[in-house]
Amino acid sequence: MKIAFFDSKPYDIESFNTTNKNYRFEIKYFKPKLTIETAILAKGYKVVCVFVNDTLNKEVIDILHTNGTQVIALRCAGYNNVDFKYSFNKIMVVRVPAYSPYAVAEHAVALIMGLNRKTHKAYNRTRENNFSINGLLGFDLNNKTCGIIGTGKIGIILVKIMKGFGMKVLAYDPFPNENLANTHGFTYTNLDEIYSESDVISLHCPLTKDTQHLINAESIKKMKKGVMLINTSRGQLVDTKALVKGLKSGRVGSAGLDVYEEESEFFFEDFSDKIVSDDVLARLLSFNNVLITSHQAFFTREALGNIANTTLGNIQEYSDGKILTNEICYKCGQKPPHCDKEKTGKCFNNRKQS
Repeated sequence: MKIAFFDSKPYDIESFNTTNKNYRFEIKYFKPKLTIETAILAKGYKVVCVFVNDTLNKEVIDILHTNGTQVIALRCAGYNNVDFKYSFNKIMVVRVPAYSPYAVAEHAVALIMGLNRKTHKAYNRTRENNFSINGLLGFDLNNKTCGIIGTGKIGIILVKIMKGFGMKVLAYDPFPNENLANTHGFTYTNLDEIYSESDVISLHCPLTKDTQHLINAESIKKMKKGVMLINTSRGQLVDTKALVKGLKSGRVGSAGLDVYEEESEFFFEDFSDKIVSDDVLARLLSFNNVLITSHQAFFTREALGNIANTTLGNIQEYSDGKILTNEICYKCGQKPPHCDKEKTGKCFNNRKQS
């Protein structure tokens, strides 16, 4: 089985080579991202392995399909960069539904703590022998309210951590699980209450047509003045221009972002010797109350190992002619229990099931 691996980074190559000793696939690592221009490199490869910022629109899918690709293996959980409905009956799409929810939840906490106690500022000061603490004032998380949007595995782990700080936790999810709420001591509510009551809001939901720009000018107006906003999910959950206005007005007191709407041109790359041409990103970087990391929330040893093992396991299932456990549901774009597979035993995906 030959695999064309796009957007290869040294840490990807190391983790996949280590895991591939158990599978013995033939992997060709390509440094460029998958685009219309680079898709031709996959000619003759049955499997294409991609990451979050690779392009998988109709044009790219047509090129891959014409040149013999049968499976797109996402080495990530999100799939908003894939036109998977167009790929139906052309190329199967599999993903890694979970690799380390602890990694992402813990990174969200790192952003919260860094912004609150301004440790990034303190580090820079003391490196210059400046030991003043003026301007570094934070607040106790204890007895404050944390609003968590999305209570999947990552959201629930964050719930437990925030409860450990003594915070009151409000949550929103279109599929609320009251058993989890009772077990972990949080309350499901609507978005408006989360906006108006939360001192910290953290996003842990997928990007869909319903969640795109979930955080926008109108939702920001409803937030408690000085709210801290955290996003470790998908950049397009936040209308960045509205966020900039919220930061300028003081309605948003601080923001921790591990993702950005237009991140594909910048994140994971080194631009230290260049000027950032994205005016909105440059504006965000100018705020002293904004902490941006480069989509690194997932980036732990455990997560990389799980990503490699699940991705190659998905490909092994295809190679063995088995039902693809982690194939994206064509009809609803979700995984069980929210797709028809849970209800009927059937899933409207590319590998039709009887």
